[in-house]
Amino acid sequence: MRAMILAAGIGSRLKPLTDKCPKALIEIGGVPMLELVTERLKLAGVDAIVINTFHLADQIEAFLKVRRNLGILIEISRESELLDTGGGLKQVSSFFNDGLPFFLHNVDVLGDVDLARMYRYHQENKALVTVAVRKRESKRFLLFNAQGRLCGWESITGKQEWAGRQVSYFERLAFDGIHVISPEIFQKITETGAFSILEVYHRLAVEGEKIVAFRTDGSYWRDIGSIDKLKAARNEAGQGRTVG
Repeated sequence: MRAMILAAGIGSRLKPLTDKCPKALIEIGGVPMLELVTERLKLAGVDAIVINTFHLADQIEAFLKVRRNLGILIEISRESELLDTGGGLKQVSSFFNDGLPFFLHNVDVLGDVDLARMYRYHQENKALVTVAVRKRESKRFLLFNAQGRLCGWESITGKQEWAGRQVSYFERLAFDGIHVISPEIFQKITETGAFSILEVYHRLAVEGEKIVAFRTDGSYWRDIGSIDKLKAARNEAGQGRTVG
């Protein structure tokens, strides 16, 4: 089983920490976020990982060299310009040549979501994409119908768009930054350059592809997207909460 960790971002909301340290190497509980995510993926059965890098990429590669790739096969995809989540994934399509579904995981998302169960759920539902989602406050939402399939989305302005007809029942759920994706998606990505993978999901939902919700309500989850959120995660780690 393979995975990609998205670690190319500049981490602008974590400045000034990220002026000299890549976001992936910021520590929580004395452990870099990249290591925390890698260990979670290994526990779920992942045996090979590709990591995209851009900002302070040399530091990430030096860390992995010293730590012997954290005991797993790791490849690096250096981006000469930021490709966003979709462009970064498309660039490494050849890495996912084993025909199996794979994880796509943000480096700054930590918690105790049951990744192995999420993977099984994806296979059982024969989905093209499974996204980890929960009820929580967010600026953007994905909309799912009664069958748990992506049927629309809500922008930061509150505007809703639908993949086809508006449905009478739907749930507004926030995305956890964790995906399981079937490799067939690469045949369906027509976008080029820098683009969000969520843009691809929106288009594919319109085209009738099966993109489903994996509910993670109740599990510990933390997005390290700001200094305040980083402080909260470090406090939780100090109190023994699961952070990776």
